Amino acid sequence: MSKIEGPDFERLLTALTLSGEPDRVPLAELIIAGEVMSAFMGASVVTPQDVVDFQIAAGYDYVNAWPHYNWNPAGIIPREGFRKSKGAFSNYTSEEVEIEWIPEGKGVITTKDDFAAYTFAPLDDVDYSMFDAYNACMPPSMKLIACHGDIFRRVTELMGYETFCYALRDDIELVEMMFAKVGSIIYGLFERALEKPNVGAMWYCDDIAYATGLLVSPDVLRRYAFPWFKKLVKMAHDRGIPVIYHSDGNLWEVMDDLIEDIGFDALHPIEPKAMDIVELKRVVGNRVCLIGNIDVDLLARGTPEQVADLARRRIRELAPCGGYVLGSSNTVPNYCRIENYRAMVRAVEERPTQFSSP
Repeated sequence: MSKIEGPDFERLLTALTLSGEPDRVPLAELIIAGEVMSAFMGASVVTPQDVVDFQIAAGYDYVNAWPHYNWNPAGIIPREGFRKSKGAFSNYTSEEVEIEWIPEGKGVITTKDDFAAYTFAPLDDVDYSMFDAYNACMPPSMKLIACHGDIFRRVTELMGYETFCYALRDDIELVEMMFAKVGSIIYGLFERALEKPNVGAMWYCDDIAYATGLLVSPDVLRRYAFPWFKKLVKMAHDRGIPVIYHSDGNLWEVMDDLIEDIGFDALHPIEPKAMDIVELKRVVGNRVCLIGNIDVDLLARGTPEQVADLARRRIRELAPCGGYVLGSSNTVPNYCRIENYRAMVRAVEERPTQFSSP
């Protein structure tokens, strides 16, 4: 087995832009838990240099950089409070942690009066220090990917999904105000992020679907969310930067919107229980790059042999002629087994010609 090649962003760019078959299948992840990075390296991954060293060692050609924006600077608590869950979720510690999230019913903006009173932080307060920190320690062959989201998800979280759905019928003006405000903020975040040095791609994240379908009708997305998606893609393309789109779930109903109208260059993560990636590749052909699809459940509960077998199969089925990037079917959380993660990333060391037939 050959050793993994050093970082080269051109490898990933070749796949994203459908410019042919790279020297090997690239790897990509939106998020990797710190515990997984530390376990892989055998030492704590804390500093920006640590992260860059991990990315290189694991076989990535880039580092993800996220601008930090405070969506609730006044610290408003939803009327129903936050939902909470406590448990030991990590494979790497037995310590229990408490997780909280916004309730699905009523959020912090449920009326136009709430909207008028709500404090949105100015774009001048956005923290881009992560971009500068990584740029200071990356080798020249690597690039940054500017990551952020989520216009649709942020609107529904601020309003509460239930409130949002009612407002589509009862208070459409509030829905329009929310998309205009949130969309302009996200656009501004990316506009400034893409001005940073060494940004080679953009990763826009916005979950619009679940396992069996879209979260709202296609018409709602086409009216309120997709125009903003299209503006973001145009902004990036005008700068020569490809755009990856992340959404879990079944996207078949809007696939042509995402590829042909909006113009995303790559789709991530192709959730296995939602879409058959081999069928998707057959349908989309060389119109869009596909990223991911290695089942997170398998990474968490399977064996290294099972993970390696699936990764090799995906490479064999999808990588010829380019347009496929290997990765998980969502992110790499702290309940994934390190030996399984290692088996996934090491699968790209082999060439498809080394793999046995299905």
